[in-house]
Amino acid sequence: MMNHRAIFIASTGQHVGKTTTCLGLVGGLSKRFPTIGFMKPVGQEHVETATGAHVDKDVILFKDYFHLSSDEEAMSPVLLPRGFTRDYLDNKVNLASLHEKIHQSFQRLYENNEITIIEGTGHCGVGSIVELNNAQVAAMLQIPIILVASGGLGSTFDDLTLNHTLCKVQGAKVAGIILNRVLPEKREMIEEYMKKALKRWNVPLLGCIPYDAFLSNPSMKDFESLFNTTLLSGEEHQMRHFRHTRLVATSLENYQNLISHNQLVITPANREDIILATLSKYWDIKIENPKDDIEAGMILTGSTPPKHSIVEQLKKAHIPMLYAPMASYAAMKMLTTYTVKIRKEDVAKIKEAVDLVERHIDFDTLISILGNGPKDPQRAFA
Repeated sequence: MMNHRAIFIASTGQHVGKTTTCLGLVGGLSKRFPTIGFMKPVGQEHVETATGAHVDKDVILFKDYFHLSSDEEAMSPVLLPRGFTRDYLDNKVNLASLHEKIHQSFQRLYENNEITIIEGTGHCGVGSIVELNNAQVAAMLQIPIILVASGGLGSTFDDLTLNHTLCKVQGAKVAGIILNRVLPEKREMIEEYMKKALKRWNVPLLGCIPYDAFLSNPSMKDFESLFNTTLLSGEEHQMRHFRHTRLVATSLENYQNLISHNQLVITPANREDIILATLSKYWDIKIENPKDDIEAGMILTGSTPPKHSIVEQLKKAHIPMLYAPMASYAAMKMLTTYTVKIRKEDVAKIKEAVDLVERHIDFDTLISILGNGPKDPQRAFA
Protein backbone atom coordinates (compact mmCIF):
# COMPACT_ATOMS: atom_id res chain seq x y z
CA MET A 1 0.00 0.00 0.00
CA MET A 2 1.36 3.41 -0.95
CA ASN A 3 2.27 5.69 1.93
CA HIS A 4 1.36 9.33 1.43
CA ARG A 5 3.29 12.40 2.52
CA ALA A 6 2.79 16.11 1.95
CA ILE A 7 4.56 19.29 3.02
CA PHE A 8 3.57 22.95 2.69
CA ILE A 9 6.32 25.44 1.80
CA ALA A 10 5.80 29.07 2.84
CA SER A 11 8.21 31.96 3.28
CA THR A 12 8.65 34.74 5.78
CA GLY A 13 8.39 37.45 3.14
CA GLN A 14 8.54 38.41 -0.51
CA HIS A 15 11.64 37.64 -2.61
CA VAL A 16 13.07 35.23 -0.03
CA GLY A 17 13.52 32.41 -2.54
CA LYS A 18 10.57 30.12 -1.87
CA THR A 19 10.20 28.94 -5.47
CA THR A 20 13.96 28.37 -5.72
CA THR A 21 13.80 26.28 -2.56
CA CYS A 22 10.83 24.32 -3.88
CA LEU A 23 12.78 23.52 -7.05
CA GLY A 24 15.56 21.96 -4.99
CA LEU A 25 13.10 20.11 -2.76
CA VAL A 26 11.22 18.62 -5.71
CA GLY A 27 14.52 17.74 -7.39
CA GLY A 28 15.86 15.98 -4.31
CA LEU A 29 12.63 14.24 -3.36
CA SER A 30 12.05 13.01 -6.91
CA LYS A 31 15.26 10.98 -6.51
CA ARG A 32 13.93 9.44 -3.32
CA PHE A 33 10.30 8.77 -4.25
CA PRO A 34 8.97 7.23 -7.49
CA THR A 35 6.02 9.62 -7.71
CA ILE A 36 5.94 13.27 -6.67
CA GLY A 37 3.21 15.87 -6.91
CA PHE A 38 3.34 19.66 -6.90
CA MET A 39 0.55 22.10 -6.12
CA LYS A 40 0.05 25.86 -5.80
CA PRO A 41 -3.35 25.93 -4.06
CA VAL A 42 -3.77 29.72 -4.22
CA GLY A 43 -2.08 31.49 -7.12
CA GLN A 44 -1.82 35.10 -8.19
CA GLU A 45 0.27 35.38 -11.37
CA HIS A 46 -1.23 33.03 -13.92
CA VAL A 47 -0.79 32.04 -17.55
CA GLU A 48 -3.07 30.46 -20.14
CA THR A 49 -2.23 26.92 -21.22
CA ALA A 50 -2.63 25.40 -24.69
CA THR A 51 -5.99 23.98 -23.59
CA GLY A 52 -7.25 27.41 -22.54
CA ALA A 53 -6.96 26.74 -18.81
CA HIS A 54 -5.60 29.45 -16.51
CA VAL A 55 -3.06 28.21 -13.98
CA ASP A 56 -0.37 29.68 -11.77
CA LYS A 57 2.87 30.28 -13.69
CA ASP A 58 4.93 28.30 -11.16
CA VAL A 59 2.81 25.23 -11.90
CA ILE A 60 3.90 25.34 -15.54
CA LEU A 61 7.53 25.76 -14.49
CA PHE A 62 7.48 22.67 -12.24
CA LYS A 63 5.35 20.53 -14.53
CA ASP A 64 7.54 21.19 -17.57
CA TYR A 65 10.95 20.90 -15.89
CA PHE A 66 10.24 17.81 -13.80
CA HIS A 67 7.85 16.21 -16.32
CA LEU A 68 5.13 15.87 -13.70
CA SER A 69 2.14 13.83 -14.78
CA SER A 70 -0.52 15.59 -12.71
CA ASP A 71 -3.24 17.65 -14.36
CA GLU A 72 -2.38 21.37 -14.47
CA GLU A 73 -5.76 22.48 -13.19
CA ALA A 74 -5.50 20.14 -10.19
CA MET A 75 -2.09 21.64 -9.47
CA SER A 76 -3.55 25.18 -9.49
CA PRO A 77 -7.13 25.03 -8.15
CA VAL A 78 -7.68 28.65 -7.02
CA LEU A 79 -6.48 31.87 -8.64
CA LEU A 80 -6.86 35.40 -7.32
CA PRO A 81 -7.15 37.61 -10.41
CA ARG A 82 -7.53 41.37 -10.37
CA GLY A 83 -10.74 42.37 -8.58
CA PHE A 84 -11.06 39.06 -6.69
CA THR A 85 -10.64 40.69 -3.26
CA ARG A 86 -13.47 43.17 -3.87
CA ASP A 87 -15.70 40.40 -5.18
CA TYR A 88 -14.99 38.35 -2.08
CA LEU A 89 -15.76 41.22 0.28
CA ASP A 90 -18.95 41.90 -1.69
CA ASN A 91 -19.98 38.27 -1.00
CA LYS A 92 -19.79 37.37 -4.69
CA VAL A 93 -17.34 34.53 -3.94
CA ASN A 94 -18.22 31.55 -1.78
CA LEU A 95 -15.39 30.51 0.58
CA ALA A 96 -16.74 26.99 1.01
CA SER A 97 -16.55 26.41 -2.75
CA LEU A 98 -12.90 27.55 -2.76
CA HIS A 99 -12.15 25.16 0.10
CA GLU A 100 -13.80 22.35 -1.83
CA LYS A 101 -11.74 23.04 -4.97
CA ILE A 102 -8.53 22.99 -2.96
CA HIS A 103 -9.58 19.83 -1.12
CA GLN A 104 -10.50 17.95 -4.27
CA SER A 105 -7.36 18.97 -6.13
CA PHE A 106 -5.13 18.06 -3.22
CA GLN A 107 -6.85 14.72 -2.77
CA ARG A 108 -6.15 13.80 -6.41
CA LEU A 109 -2.47 14.65 -6.06
CA TYR A 110 -2.15 13.14 -2.60
CA GLU A 111 -3.64 9.79 -3.58
CA ASN A 112 -1.57 9.44 -6.77
CA ASN A 113 1.84 10.45 -5.43
CA GLU A 114 3.99 9.23 -2.59
CA ILE A 115 4.92 12.79 -1.70
CA THR A 116 3.35 16.12 -2.62
CA ILE A 117 4.95 19.56 -2.33
CA ILE A 118 2.51 22.40 -1.73
CA GLU A 119 3.91 25.85 -2.52
CA GLY A 120 2.26 28.75 -0.77
CA THR A 121 2.10 32.35 -1.93
CA GLY A 122 4.46 34.69 -0.08
CA HIS A 123 4.55 34.82 3.70
CA CYS A 124 2.04 33.03 5.92
CA GLY A 125 -0.31 36.01 6.08
CA VAL A 126 -0.70 36.47 2.31
CA GLY A 127 -4.31 35.85 1.34
CA SER A 128 -5.75 36.75 4.75
CA ILE A 129 -8.23 39.22 3.31
CA VAL A 130 -9.98 36.37 1.47
CA GLU A 131 -9.46 33.95 4.37
CA LEU A 132 -7.05 31.79 2.39
CA ASN A 133 -3.67 32.66 3.82
CA ASN A 134 -0.94 30.04 3.81
CA ALA A 135 -1.37 29.12 7.46
CA GLN A 136 -5.12 28.68 6.98
CA VAL A 137 -4.72 26.48 3.90
CA ALA A 138 -2.04 24.32 5.53
CA ALA A 139 -4.22 23.90 8.64
CA MET A 140 -7.26 23.09 6.51
CA LEU A 141 -5.34 20.33 4.70
CA GLN A 142 -3.61 19.21 7.92
CA ILE A 143 -0.18 19.55 6.31
CA PRO A 144 2.98 20.59 8.21
CA ILE A 145 4.72 23.77 7.09
CA ILE A 146 8.35 24.41 6.27
CA LEU A 147 9.22 28.10 6.52
CA VAL A 148 11.82 29.55 4.14
CA ALA A 149 13.57 32.63 5.50
CA SER A 150 16.30 34.98 4.34
CA GLY A 151 19.70 33.85 5.57
CA GLY A 152 20.45 36.04 8.55
CA LEU A 153 20.15 35.69 12.31
CA GLY A 154 18.41 38.37 14.42
CA SER A 155 16.06 39.93 11.86
CA THR A 156 15.53 36.52 10.27
CA PHE A 157 14.38 35.04 13.57
CA ASP A 158 12.10 38.05 14.09
CA ASP A 159 10.43 37.30 10.74
CA LEU A 160 10.23 33.61 11.59
CA THR A 161 8.57 34.45 14.91
CA LEU A 162 5.81 36.46 13.24
CA ASN A 163 5.05 33.67 10.79
CA HIS A 164 5.42 30.91 13.38
CA THR A 165 2.95 32.74 15.65
CA LEU A 166 0.36 33.04 12.87
CA CYS A 167 0.73 29.35 12.07
CA LYS A 168 0.18 28.52 15.73
CA VAL A 169 -2.95 30.71 15.87
CA GLN A 170 -4.37 29.03 12.76
CA GLY A 171 -3.51 25.53 13.97
CA ALA A 172 -0.81 24.81 11.39
CA LYS A 173 2.30 22.98 12.54
CA VAL A 174 5.72 24.38 11.58
CA ALA A 175 7.86 21.29 11.00
CA GLY A 176 11.14 22.83 9.85
CA ILE A 177 13.08 25.92 8.79
CA ILE A 178 15.21 26.51 5.68
CA LEU A 179 17.48 29.55 5.41
CA ASN A 180 18.17 30.81 1.91
CA ARG A 181 20.79 33.17 0.45
CA VAL A 182 23.15 32.77 3.40
CA LEU A 183 26.46 34.59 2.93
CA PRO A 184 29.16 31.88 2.70
CA GLU A 185 31.47 33.61 5.20
CA LYS A 186 28.67 33.68 7.82
CA ARG A 187 27.15 30.28 7.07
CA GLU A 188 28.75 28.30 9.91
CA MET A 189 27.96 30.96 12.51
CA ILE A 190 24.34 31.40 11.36
CA GLU A 191 23.76 27.65 11.26
CA GLU A 192 25.12 27.18 14.78
CA TYR A 193 23.14 29.98 16.42
CA MET A 194 19.92 29.54 14.47
CA LYS A 195 19.77 25.93 15.65
CA LYS A 196 20.10 27.20 19.24
CA ALA A 197 17.30 29.71 18.72
CA LEU A 198 15.01 27.13 17.12
CA LYS A 199 15.32 24.80 20.11
CA ARG A 200 12.71 26.91 21.93
CA TRP A 201 10.19 25.77 19.30
CA ASN A 202 11.60 22.27 18.99
CA VAL A 203 11.84 22.87 15.23
CA PRO A 204 14.85 21.66 13.19
CA LEU A 205 16.92 23.68 10.76
CA LEU A 206 16.66 21.66 7.55
CA GLY A 207 19.04 23.63 5.39
CA CYS A 208 21.34 26.63 5.02
CA ILE A 209 21.46 27.47 1.32
CA PRO A 210 24.38 29.74 0.36
CA TYR A 211 23.92 32.89 -1.68
CA ASP A 212 24.39 32.31 -5.42
CA ALA A 213 24.76 35.48 -7.49
CA PHE A 214 23.76 33.70 -10.69
CA LEU A 215 20.25 33.03 -9.35
CA SER A 216 19.75 36.79 -8.92
CA ASN A 217 21.20 37.54 -12.34
CA PRO A 218 18.61 38.71 -14.93
CA SER A 219 18.57 37.57 -18.54
CA MET A 220 17.80 39.72 -21.59
CA LYS A 221 14.31 38.18 -21.47
CA ASP A 222 13.91 39.58 -17.95
CA PHE A 223 14.99 43.00 -19.21
CA GLU A 224 12.30 42.84 -21.89
CA SER A 225 9.72 42.53 -19.11
CA LEU A 226 11.37 45.15 -16.93
CA PHE A 227 11.41 47.80 -19.67
CA ASN A 228 8.19 46.57 -21.32
CA THR A 229 9.81 46.21 -24.72
CA THR A 230 11.29 43.59 -27.05
CA LEU A 231 14.78 42.84 -28.29
CA LEU A 232 15.71 44.61 -31.52
CA SER A 233 18.60 42.23 -32.21
CA GLY A 234 20.07 38.98 -30.93
CA GLU A 235 16.69 37.43 -30.12
CA GLU A 236 18.30 33.98 -30.15
CA HIS A 237 20.24 35.03 -27.02
CA GLN A 238 17.26 36.25 -24.98
CA MET A 239 18.24 33.91 -22.11
CA ARG A 240 21.79 35.27 -21.92
CA HIS A 241 22.98 36.37 -18.46
CA PHE A 242 25.85 38.73 -17.68
CA ARG A 243 28.61 38.65 -15.10
CA HIS A 244 29.24 42.38 -15.50
CA THR A 245 26.95 45.39 -15.99
CA ARG A 246 28.49 48.68 -17.02
CA LEU A 247 26.92 52.11 -17.41
CA VAL A 248 29.05 53.76 -20.08
CA ALA A 249 29.27 57.55 -20.06
CA THR A 250 33.03 57.78 -20.49
CA SER A 251 35.22 58.56 -23.48
CA LEU A 252 35.72 56.04 -26.25
CA GLU A 253 39.36 55.63 -25.28
CA ASN A 254 38.50 54.72 -21.70
CA TYR A 255 35.72 52.37 -22.77
CA GLN A 256 37.98 50.44 -25.13
CA ASN A 257 40.02 49.44 -22.07
CA LEU A 258 36.86 48.42 -20.20
CA ILE A 259 35.35 46.02 -22.73
CA SER A 260 35.17 42.62 -21.12
CA HIS A 261 33.67 39.21 -21.73
CA ASN A 262 30.01 38.61 -20.80
CA GLN A 263 29.22 42.28 -20.16
CA LEU A 264 25.93 44.17 -20.36
CA VAL A 265 26.49 47.71 -21.59
CA ILE A 266 24.04 50.52 -20.84
CA THR A 267 24.64 53.61 -22.93
CA PRO A 268 22.66 56.21 -24.93
CA ALA A 269 21.62 55.10 -28.41
CA ASN A 270 23.39 58.11 -29.89
CA ARG A 271 26.75 56.92 -28.50
CA GLU A 272 27.49 55.15 -31.75
CA ASP A 273 31.19 55.23 -30.96
CA ILE A 274 30.60 52.95 -27.96
CA ILE A 275 28.35 50.62 -29.97
CA LEU A 276 30.81 50.40 -32.85
CA ALA A 277 33.71 49.74 -30.46
CA THR A 278 31.75 46.80 -28.99
CA LEU A 279 31.06 45.50 -32.50
CA SER A 280 34.71 45.89 -33.45
CA LYS A 281 35.79 43.86 -30.42
CA TYR A 282 33.23 41.18 -31.31
CA TRP A 283 34.54 40.80 -34.88
CA ASP A 284 38.19 40.89 -33.78
CA ILE A 285 37.52 37.89 -31.53
CA LYS A 286 35.53 36.11 -34.24
CA ILE A 287 38.31 36.53 -36.78
CA GLU A 288 40.86 35.14 -34.33
CA ASN A 289 38.64 32.20 -33.33
CA PRO A 290 35.19 31.78 -34.97
CA LYS A 291 33.94 29.74 -32.02
CA ASP A 292 34.60 32.49 -29.47
CA ASP A 293 32.15 35.24 -28.52
CA ILE A 294 32.39 38.17 -26.10
CA GLU A 295 28.77 37.39 -25.16
CA ALA A 296 27.87 41.07 -24.99
CA GLY A 297 24.46 42.58 -24.46
CA MET A 298 23.25 46.17 -24.78
CA ILE A 299 20.52 48.37 -23.36
CA LEU A 300 20.40 51.57 -25.41
CA THR A 301 18.76 54.58 -23.83
CA GLY A 302 17.81 58.19 -24.52
CA SER A 303 15.07 60.04 -26.37
CA THR A 304 16.36 59.04 -29.80
CA PRO A 305 16.17 55.36 -30.80
CA PRO A 306 19.15 53.64 -32.45
CA LYS A 307 19.57 54.09 -36.20
CA HIS A 308 18.45 51.29 -38.50
CA SER A 309 22.03 50.78 -39.68
CA ILE A 310 23.23 50.27 -36.11
CA VAL A 311 20.47 47.77 -35.39
CA GLU A 312 21.38 45.83 -38.54
CA GLN A 313 25.04 45.64 -37.51
CA LEU A 314 24.06 44.35 -34.06
CA LYS A 315 21.83 41.76 -35.72
CA LYS A 316 24.73 40.52 -37.85
CA ALA A 317 26.84 40.17 -34.72
CA HIS A 318 23.97 38.40 -32.87
CA ILE A 319 24.34 40.82 -29.95
CA PRO A 320 21.08 41.06 -27.96
CA MET A 321 19.98 44.69 -27.68
CA LEU A 322 16.87 46.51 -26.53
CA TYR A 323 15.98 50.19 -26.53
CA ALA A 324 14.55 51.92 -23.46
CA PRO A 325 13.48 55.55 -24.05
CA MET A 326 14.81 56.94 -20.76
CA ALA A 327 17.99 58.28 -19.25
CA SER A 328 20.81 55.77 -18.75
CA TYR A 329 20.88 56.53 -15.03
CA ALA A 330 17.15 55.78 -14.72
CA ALA A 331 17.62 52.49 -16.57
CA MET A 332 20.53 51.54 -14.30
CA LYS A 333 18.45 52.36 -11.22
CA MET A 334 15.68 50.07 -12.45
CA LEU A 335 18.19 47.28 -12.94
CA THR A 336 19.71 47.60 -9.48
CA THR A 337 16.29 47.41 -7.77
CA TYR A 338 14.95 44.59 -9.98
CA THR A 339 14.17 41.25 -8.35
CA VAL A 340 14.44 38.32 -10.74
CA LYS A 341 11.85 35.55 -10.83
CA ILE A 342 12.81 32.20 -12.32
CA ARG A 343 11.24 31.61 -15.74
CA LYS A 344 10.44 28.21 -17.16
CA GLU A 345 12.54 29.09 -20.24
CA ASP A 346 15.61 29.78 -18.11
CA VAL A 347 16.76 26.16 -17.92
CA ALA A 348 20.30 27.04 -16.85
CA LYS A 349 19.02 28.97 -13.83
CA ILE A 350 16.50 26.26 -12.91
CA LYS A 351 19.24 23.62 -13.01
CA GLU A 352 21.51 25.81 -10.89
CA ALA A 353 18.72 26.30 -8.33
CA VAL A 354 17.93 22.59 -8.17
CA ASP A 355 21.57 21.58 -7.77
CA LEU A 356 22.37 24.26 -5.19
CA VAL A 357 19.34 23.72 -2.94
CA GLU A 358 19.47 19.95 -3.21
CA ARG A 359 23.08 19.89 -1.93
CA HIS A 360 22.20 21.87 1.19
CA ILE A 361 18.96 20.26 2.40
CA ASP A 362 18.90 17.57 5.09
CA PHE A 363 16.49 15.23 3.30
CA ASP A 364 16.85 12.47 5.88
CA THR A 365 15.56 14.73 8.64
CA LEU A 366 12.87 16.15 6.37
CA ILE A 367 11.53 12.71 5.47
CA SER A 368 11.68 11.56 9.09
CA ILE A 369 9.60 14.58 10.10
CA LEU A 370 6.92 13.62 7.60
CA GLY A 371 6.96 9.98 8.66
CA ASN A 372 4.84 7.65 6.59
CA GLY A 373 1.89 9.98 6.49
CA PRO A 374 -1.69 8.95 7.28
CA LYS A 375 -2.59 5.45 6.18
CA ASP A 376 -5.98 6.69 5.04
CA PRO A 377 -5.65 9.64 2.62
CA GLN A 378 -9.18 10.73 3.52
CA ARG A 379 -7.83 11.66 6.95
CA ALA A 380 -6.28 14.72 5.40
CA PHE A 381 -9.76 16.01 4.62
CA ALA A 382 -11.45 15.35 7.93
